[in-house]
Amino acid sequence: MRGGRLVILGDSLLDRDLVGRVDRVSPDAPVPVVEDIVEATRAGGAALAADLAAGDGRPVTLITALGDDPAGRELARLIAAAGVECIDVGMAGTTPEKVRVRSGGQSLVRLDYGGSVAGVPGDLTPEALAALQGADGVLVCDYGRGMSANATVRAVLAALPRRKPIAWDPHPKGTAPVAGVRLVTPNRAEAGLAAGASLAEVTRSAHELRRRWEAAAVAVTLGDRGALLVDGDGAPLVVPVVAAASGDPCGAGDRFASAAAGLLADGALVSEAVRGAVAAASAFVAAGGAASLHRPAAADTRRSSTDAASLARRTREGGGTVVTTGGCFDLVHAGHIGVLQAARSLGDCLIVCLNSDASVRRLKGPSRPLQGQEDRAAVLLALGCVDAVAIFDEDTPERLLDDLRPHVFAKGADYSIENLPEAALLEGWGGQAVVLPYLEGRSTTRLLQEARRDHP
Repeated sequence: MRGGRLVILGDSLLDRDLVGRVDRVSPDAPVPVVEDIVEATRAGGAALAADLAAGDGRPVTLITALGDDPAGRELARLIAAAGVECIDVGMAGTTPEKVRVRSGGQSLVRLDYGGSVAGVPGDLTPEALAALQGADGVLVCDYGRGMSANATVRAVLAALPRRKPIAWDPHPKGTAPVAGVRLVTPNRAEAGLAAGASLAEVTRSAHELRRRWEAAAVAVTLGDRGALLVDGDGAPLVVPVVAAASGDPCGAGDRFASAAAGLLADGALVSEAVRGAVAAASAFVAAGGAASLHRPAAADTRRSSTDAASLARRTREGGGTVVTTGGCFDLVHAGHIGVLQAARSLGDCLIVCLNSDASVRRLKGPSRPLQGQEDRAAVLLALGCVDAVAIFDEDTPERLLDDLRPHVFAKGADYSIENLPEAALLEGWGGQAVVLPYLEGRSTTRLLQEARRDHP
């Protein structure tokens, strides 16, 4: 997919998850003891929305404020890794961090750090102004930290031509959207509603907010109940979730807002955008939510086989499903992406078994690989659907699989179960080898052939 350019403006933060194993309670206090902790980071706030929008295949520019501190530098790295153009207007203060301690797919505690934004510049840079004026659509992610409260920002947004749709994701500590916004996307709490509010109460609140904010439409997101849209004085449109998803809901609001804003930038009607956003948010939660977007920490350019084994063990101990796939991944293309995303949807973590450089040479010839194993691993780990990479030197990953003991081993449909040597191995511990749909005509060999034909 490649659609209109989306500019996202708002407050960004660094999300960190400390994920470990709990099997005992502390002797000095009734609290769980978390062991074997692995740290993973991801972009949060407006930066998460930008990451998700870029994952849809569209061009994305993020206008935000980052601090000159370790958290800000890590957040800048994550934004760049997502393929997002970032315009940093600077922050006098520390970059906000949100830390979750998790085990078995559940959060045990959340710790919030930083966030004093004493000096966000009052004026947009010329580069930021040009980006807004050249956008096909704008999303404002208001996390109550000052970006959307800036008087210059609000004046620029209010002056944008009405043909440029603006979506606004509000926050209880933020400011009201500027008048004339195409779509505002509060959740239940941001709409001032209790958890058990009826549809009638949600409808009344949505109409009231629409009038108060002078917005064209308001869509109240309702978690596993979908979303309710009002864009006039008549009956609301309720978009239900087709299949309830049980996953990490963190980031679901950003997925909804980024999908809706992107569709509006492509020229969709508001009702079409809300339907597409519900589907996207549901799929996001089902795939593992924000936890599925974790990137390796900056000092860790690739996960080792030891890290992969630890991840597999923790996932099994937590009752989760370990999924693996394997290959050379010399030039990652659309066929690879489709298989990797499909494989990740089968379980709770995806470990890629990656052929080493020596293994690739034996399989593909002396001219391959085109990229070294470290670079190939780094590319894979930049994908939100990949949780770890383990490199093996043999022609097939059977020895590595015997160490990892996955529940599922998945390959593209250009293979069959009969010619997968790994299939019999997995049966030994009750695992299952599967084949997945593969996009026809996509292969590294074909890409190389076309490149040679175009550049003899």
